[in-house]
Amino acid sequence: MELGEGDINLYHLGNNQLHREIYRGALEKPGIAVIHDAVLQHFFLGCLSEQEYVAEFVYNYGPWTEDQARNLWRGRARSASDPQYFRYPMLKRVAERSLAAIVHNPAAAAIVRDQAPAATIYEIPHLMELPDPQKAWEVAELRGKLGIQEGAFLFGVFGHLRESKRLPTVLRAFHRARAAANIALLVAGDFVSTDLERAIEPLLASGRVARVGYTPESDFWMHAAAVDACINLRYPAAGETSGITIRLMGLGKPVLMSAALQNAAFPDGSCIRVDTGPAEEDQLVEFMTWLATFPEDARAMGARGAAQIREFHNPQRIADMYWQAIRACYH
Repeated sequence: MELGEGDINLYHLGNNQLHREIYRGALEKPGIAVIHDAVLQHFFLGCLSEQEYVAEFVYNYGPWTEDQARNLWRGRARSASDPQYFRYPMLKRVAERSLAAIVHNPAAAAIVRDQAPAATIYEIPHLMELPDPQKAWEVAELRGKLGIQEGAFLFGVFGHLRESKRLPTVLRAFHRARAAANIALLVAGDFVSTDLERAIEPLLASGRVARVGYTPESDFWMHAAAVDACINLRYPAAGETSGITIRLMGLGKPVLMSAALQNAAFPDGSCIRVDTGPAEEDQLVEFMTWLATFPEDARAMGARGAAQIREFHNPQRIADMYWQAIRACYH
C-alpha cells in the first residue's frame, strides 16, 4: 500500500488482520487514527507470529506480562468468545504514535485514554447516511419470499455472525417468546465461526426462522426495511459502535442492544438495552414479547431513535467534526 501524500492522513483501524497495511502506514507516517474497534487484540493474533505477538504485548503491558502473553497466544482458538482477550486492547503503540485518535463512543474513548493517557482523543459519532426509501410493495414481497406470515412481528439479526452476537441466546429467547406472541426472526449474514454455525443449526432449522447469507448493500437495506425490530447484541465487546445499530435506528426500527458503555449515548426511550449477565435471555423474551404485543410502542421507539440519528449522526455534522479535528492536528 502506498502511503497517502496528504498533510494529515486518516487511518481507519479495526480488529481484523485485513487492516495490516493501514496499521503499518499509521506507524510509518503518523496521522489521525480512526479507531473503529478499541481492541486490536485479535488483529495482532491474526497477523503476528508468536514471538512478535509476545513482544507487542510486552510493549503494551510491561516485561512482567510475558508469560501471560504466551498463555494468550496458546489459547487463541477461544479468543473470539473469551472475555480475557478483550481486556487487553493493545492500542498503546498506535495511540501514542498518532497525532490524534478519533473514536465513536465513550467506551472507546475510555479504552484509548487508559492505554495512552497523553493521547489527543476526539469522540465523533458514527456516520449515517440513509438511502432512498424502499418501496412498500417490494418490502411486502420480500417478507412473503422469506415465508413471514402476515401480521407477524419480524425481528432481524444482521452482520458477521460470530460468538459475540449472542446468537444461541437470541434463538432460545425467540423460541420462548413465540409461545406468547406472533413473531418471526430473520438471521442475515455469513458465519465467521463454523463451530457456532454447527452449534445453533437445530435452532435455526426450527419454525419461523428465515435465513439468508451475506447481503450486498442494496439487499441489506431492503431486508432492514422488512424487519420490525433489530436484535444487535455484543458481548464480549471491543468498544465498537455498531454500524448496524446506527443504520437500523436511522430507519426507525427499535434496536435491542447490549447494556454497555459504548451504547450509553443513546437516550432512554430510543432503544432497548439488554443486560449482558445471567438475565440476558429472560430480558430478551420480555422485550420481544412486549414489542410484538404493542407494535405502537415499537413504532414510537423507532421514531425517537430515528430523530436521534438524524440530529447527531448526519453527514454534515460528522464532516464538520472531522474537519475541526484535522485542523487542530495541522496547526
